[in-house]
Amino acid sequence: MSYETAVEALIDVGGRLHDRGWLPATSGNLSVRLGDGSIAITVSGAHKGGLRESDLMRVNGEGRAIDDHRRPSAETLLHTQIYATFPEVGVVLHTHSVNATVISRLLGRSWEIDDLEILKAFPGIDTHESRVSVPVFDNDQDMVRLAGEVERHLHDGPPGYLIRGHGLYAWGADMDAAVRHLEAFEFLLQCELLTREVTRS
Repeated sequence: MSYETAVEALIDVGGRLHDRGWLPATSGNLSVRLGDGSIAITVSGAHKGGLRESDLMRVNGEGRAIDDHRRPSAETLLHTQIYATFPEVGVVLHTHSVNATVISRLLGRSWEIDDLEILKAFPGIDTHESRVSVPVFDNDQDMVRLAGEVERHLHDGPPGYLIRGHGLYAWGADMDAAVRHLEAFEFLLQCELLTREVTRS
């Protein structure tokens, strides 16, 4: 994918995810891996509901800006880590939905999900009779330290993880796959929240 095409795709998906309430204020960050191995990513502080071309920039595989004085998203390292770990991944989406923020505060070190049809939205799962374990990491302003924690659990499980009180990371081979995985996670988060409310009453 060219940089120009990636910019168009990120502007589009930023608006769509913002409209669903998953990217409030200036939260979240979005990226696409380009054909030359560099990454198009949102700049720090950009409002994802009204992205413009000037709100995107290119970084290399280590997250350093390419011919740009601006600062990329504070969590660029978490994006480059996913791309380095999974060569097939082309898109990473990080959102801050209410459900992800709330549920992540109620979970332990992982979120166990089983016996739900929507799990088939994830790669390698072809039956509802499956179980996945989604890692949950404590929030940390030290991105190097957080990336170290993520590294120990990134190879296993579905294409996503939660950061406690913060949000959700989801990824896929292309934009359609990444959005599909994100939607599946959000559906599962909503189910988790409603189940907890019903069983408490």
